[in-house]
Amino acid sequence: MQDPQPDFHPLAGAPETLAPGLRRILAPNASPMTYRGTNTYLVGTRGLAVIDPGPGLAPHLEAILAAVAPGQAITHILVTHAHLDHSPLARPLSEATGAPVLAFGDAASGRSAAMQALSESGMVGGGEGVDAEFAPDLRLADGDAVEGDGWRLEALHTPGHFGNHLSYAWDDLLFSGDLVMGWASSLVSPPDGDLTAFMSSLARLSERRWSVFHPGHGAPVEAPGRRLAQLRDHRLMREAQILAALASGASDAAGLAARIYTDTPAALLPAATRNVLAHLLDLQGSGRARALSDLSEKAMFEAT
Repeated sequence: MQDPQPDFHPLAGAPETLAPGLRRILAPNASPMTYRGTNTYLVGTRGLAVIDPGPGLAPHLEAILAAVAPGQAITHILVTHAHLDHSPLARPLSEATGAPVLAFGDAASGRSAAMQALSESGMVGGGEGVDAEFAPDLRLADGDAVEGDGWRLEALHTPGHFGNHLSYAWDDLLFSGDLVMGWASSLVSPPDGDLTAFMSSLARLSERRWSVFHPGHGAPVEAPGRRLAQLRDHRLMREAQILAALASGASDAAGLAARIYTDTPAALLPAATRNVLAHLLDLQGSGRARALSDLSEKAMFEAT
């Protein structure tokens, strides 16, 4: 599989200055799901906000603390969402610095009624893994502002990849978490992921002019408007492929994924299957497909 960002090779644990008052530290958790690893961001020059402290790895905690220079202090810890590659280090970092942890809510927060019903039925997500123990000190609602020493971040509730997903706007710059990345499209794995919400979040972000997105993984997205359109069009293309496949007969998500994701490495096919399931649930919600049994990972669907 061709490397989508061959020039993006930051050194894990080494702070990199991206702009005045903005640094990035890469966590040492590279994988097929996290690419080079999780991007942790430090915003500010004296009182610092840490965005996405990352996985529970002691070397990464040490790297974040080592990046705090004399005269600086971490005052806020902000989390985009409660996946195991983004949020577990929030509590140890808070204990080390005294800074509060801010997020939309715990791992079950922000789900739509449909996704909550699926969760209660026993359906579980797949992919990066849920940080079920995550609990912020302070909950942020959509549109809330967080202000620090020379910076102001606006919390935007952008569910789709995860129900409690927040993006953080800093003027016309956006920390987009795992909703928008340049190296790959986001995993949408029900019930934590919700394709209907994902498309709505893309549309919402498209209403504003942005200079750059700094994602949870991979290099900065330098043309945010174009990337948002690409992600929308990619999902619409997948939707058309799924509907075309269903026109020839009923199938489950795994069968559809095997037929549609023909260039996908075997290690990523389970994630592709979860994405197809998200599409099927979205199509059922809009009346264009229906399940032939109770909803589950193995439910058969047909076109309507």
